[in-house]
Amino acid sequence: MQKLQLNNLVRSATFFQHAGISIVFVFMPIIAKEVTQSVFEIGLIVASFSFAQIISEIYFGRYSDKKGIRLLFIKIGFVGCAITFGLHYFADDISLLFLARIGAGIASGIMIPAMIAYTYESNSVKRKVASVISFHALGWMAGIIAAGIVNDIKLIFIVSAAFFVIGFFISTKLPNKTSKKELEPGTTKKVIQKNKFLFLSLLLRHIGAASVWTILPIMLMDELGAELYEISIVYISNTLAAFVLMNLMANKINLSNITKFKVGIGMTTFVFVGLSLISDWWMAMPFMALVGGTWAFLFIGGNFHLMENNPRSTSTGIFSSTLSIATVVGPIIAGSLAFIFGYVSVMYFAIIIVVCAFAVSLKIKKETQPNVVPT
Repeated sequence: MQKLQLNNLVRSATFFQHAGISIVFVFMPIIAKEVTQSVFEIGLIVASFSFAQIISEIYFGRYSDKKGIRLLFIKIGFVGCAITFGLHYFADDISLLFLARIGAGIASGIMIPAMIAYTYESNSVKRKVASVISFHALGWMAGIIAAGIVNDIKLIFIVSAAFFVIGFFISTKLPNKTSKKELEPGTTKKVIQKNKFLFLSLLLRHIGAASVWTILPIMLMDELGAELYEISIVYISNTLAAFVLMNLMANKINLSNITKFKVGIGMTTFVFVGLSLISDWWMAMPFMALVGGTWAFLFIGGNFHLMENNPRSTSTGIFSSTLSIATVVGPIIAGSLAFIFGYVSVMYFAIIIVVCAFAVSLKIKKETQPNVVPT
């Protein structure tokens, strides 16, 4: 009973964490368009959030392992996010929006690695962790639905801040667990070197994905006539598929973590092929469902492989910061390509780079013996 209660608390905290992020993140290109008409500047605004996350996740992920604590970083992250996401409400010009996005990136980066590591360490049956982490996807879905219901570019910032406040109060109910301290110098460099093919394939895949997510909401609205709530429907198909598959991984899908990761990388190619061919907004839904499935495979497979074989918060921090690096590079590429060649050129770029990512992922070897003892 206590284990069930703990899992439900972690599920709830994870849910509100990602609901708060997603309600703003998915619609940031449209929000940025309110302060600038330049597609290139929109790309820079989207990238600024992830640029701040890169440094934050690597630094605080490693610091969490050094101190052997997770919950403190989770609580600080919730408070910081409530403040910085709420401040978006007052960002009515491009410079203030940049500052708000950078602050939000730092605050969210404080808690993301710690939350994943805390979730993993809180459950002795590691396969069941996938079910708990699935509330990451459910939170994204809730945030997207909330944005569609609110249907107001300014008001979603207040709702986002409220999600983080709720998440903070839930985090105060979590037990303060202490993990083994990882004090060995040079750990971050060693983790990167050891898992270079995993991180490189993840980086390439997500550069393609981030470039598409930057222009897709604008393309659906400007070229295909979608309303804000219709864009929400498209993205709900993504998060719902991820939630379902993550739960299936807890009981039904018995592939190795590395195989899951490779499947997630490779199958993403078909998503961007499909999105390059759509002629109405609703046609994006099956391809967004597919990308939700690929995300479930690569996120669970990649993170679990890293946590089984490396210091947990450090490795998941590098995983998250790799996504953040891609979300810096991808929007800049997307803005440049869309400005010069049009929206569909971004899809073609994504197809090419994801094929390269899959080729790199084939070099990842399955480790036969974990070198980290579970705590």
